[in-house]
Amino acid sequence: MAEQDGPASERGSELVDRFLDRLWLEAGLSDNTLAAYRRDLQRFGGWLGEQVPLDDVVREQVLGFLAAQMRRGAKPRTIARQLSTLRRFFRFLLEEGRLADDPCREVEAPRLDARLPDTLTESEVEALLNAPDAGDPLGMRDRTMLEVMYATGLRVSELVGLPLGQYRQDAGYVLVTGKGGKQRLVPLGEEALGWLARYLEHARPVLLEGRASDRVFVSRRGSGLTRQAVWYRIRKYAEELGIEKPLSPHTLRHSFATHLLNHGMDLRSLQMLLGHSDLSTTQIYTHVARERLKSLHASHHPRG
Repeated sequence: MAEQDGPASERGSELVDRFLDRLWLEAGLSDNTLAAYRRDLQRFGGWLGEQVPLDDVVREQVLGFLAAQMRRGAKPRTIARQLSTLRRFFRFLLEEGRLADDPCREVEAPRLDARLPDTLTESEVEALLNAPDAGDPLGMRDRTMLEVMYATGLRVSELVGLPLGQYRQDAGYVLVTGKGGKQRLVPLGEEALGWLARYLEHARPVLLEGRASDRVFVSRRGSGLTRQAVWYRIRKYAEELGIEKPLSPHTLRHSFATHLLNHGMDLRSLQMLLGHSDLSTTQIYTHVARERLKSLHASHHPRG
């Protein structure tokens, strides 16, 4: 079948809209996640064509679509995500009574190798934390952001969206609103608390220049920061230090998790700190820690 954009029919478009509305109401998914679901369903609908309604799909068509994605060169992880979208969508249609049988039944996702997050060593993190010029308001802001990210494991989106009212200096924690609107308390270490106190007293007022903002971290224009801006600053300091590892906006989050495991934290506690709804999401860090142990063994054991 020729692949086109868009759902298979006007009826299909309405079903997709209702499905996404249900996800938004019940699961509180982000706009980005909902947009990804819509793209997957539009691609599937475009592959089906105008003559096949989404609520008349059978298992052979699901298999045919996934095979077509493989021929197009889609990666196994992409195909697994598309199948996950279809499973959730057809489960919705079953609950609505629009399908008698699940077309995704007995359709297996491609096997995925565990993708280990990129992490920095503790010495690399220390160098990165010391990279900003704390004598400059922007440098002090950046140093404080890096300290908070490494101390808490916050997602970049959680960091830039952190309201001033959710930072409790006297109690030593931040109240974080994560995915799906779920809140969690995350403690701050003494180092991060100290930098936050200095930044809020000395650097933030300079950056705001009398303007009002409810965000902890602000830009030179007095507005809230974007995820892209934080990523740019992290990459800038890493390049200045000559760190050649592939970095992502979550590198400090991954490093935070891995270093805690290396120092003996249990998975359940780490899951709570990271805000993972499922322990299986946290378990990938055990692979990272295991790789670190293997590396240490190979380096230091006489017969390594």
